[in-house]
Formats: sequence, structure tokens, C-alpha cells
Amino acid sequence: MKNYKESDYALNKFSEGIVYKFADRIVEVTLEDYLAENPGRTAEDFLELKALSDEIYHEQVMQENRTSRLDVSLNGLEETEALATPPLDTELIHKNESKRAMTAAKKLLDSGELTEIQRRRFILHFFKGYSYRKIAAIEGVFFTSVAESITAASHKFKKYFKNF
Repeated sequence: MKNYKESDYALNKFSEGIVYKFADRIVEVTLEDYLAENPGRTAEDFLELKALSDEIYHEQVMQENRTSRLDVSLNGLEETEALATPPLDTELIHKNESKRAMTAAKKLLDSGELTEIQRRRFILHFFKGYSYRKIAAIEGVFFTSVAESITAASHKFKKYFKNF
């Protein structure tokens, strides 16, 4: 299986813009580039395209994983990497609910139901793609503190999402 950190999906997901990877170069379209080239469009339109590109790259990775695992012998299975549970945003995208999820997330962020810490960590994790460990390092706190905050925010988000 291809190294996740080197995959097109990871490259696109963890960049601020939309990444197009060609044989000879990588091009990143930022929000500013998009708005300059598309007058009348909004940042929300850009975020929808970003979510769509993440979905496309994720499907490619999933397809590669499906076919690459067919070549593994039964005796070699103990050497394969276990797949992690997909993050909440990816799970919702795959249910074709990205627009609804964005609306729910915006409502939750504006509602005041999240503490300032939960709000900040929710944004860093789900919108900027930072890992729990990276957030903990940035804030100088323990990993478990970050995990607890994001878990609490995720539960609140799921309640909001059900109402849409």
C-alpha cells in the first residue's frame, strides 16, 4: 500500500488550497486565486470545491487500497497496516452531505455552544486538517486534552447535523 503521507489525498487534504498533481509539477489553487479568477463566487463555493476534490482523491486512495490488498497473501496479512476510522468530515462527505455538514458546522460555530477552546480546536482539526498531536504541540497541552475537546465538539456537531 502506498504511504499515506505521500498520497495525493493527503497532499490535497492538508493544504489550504486545491492541489492538482501532474506528472511534472504540482499546482495549488488558493482561495485568493479562485476568487480572482471567478468573480461573483464566494469562499463557500471554494470550500465546496475543496471538499469535492478531497472526496475524489479519497476515492482514488480507497480504490488503490482495494486492489492492492487483493495481491496480499493470507500469510502476509499480519504485515498490512490497519486502516483508521475515517475522520468525521470525510465520513459526512462520503454520505454526500457536505453542504449540509458545512451549514451545520457554521451554525454550531456561531451558536456559542462550544467553549472557545473547543471552537478553536474544532476549526484546527476539521477545517485546517491538523492532527490532535499537532494541535497539542501548538498549544503546549497534552494530547488527551485536545482529544477530549474535539470529541466533545464532535458530539455537539453530530446533534446539529441531525437537525438539518
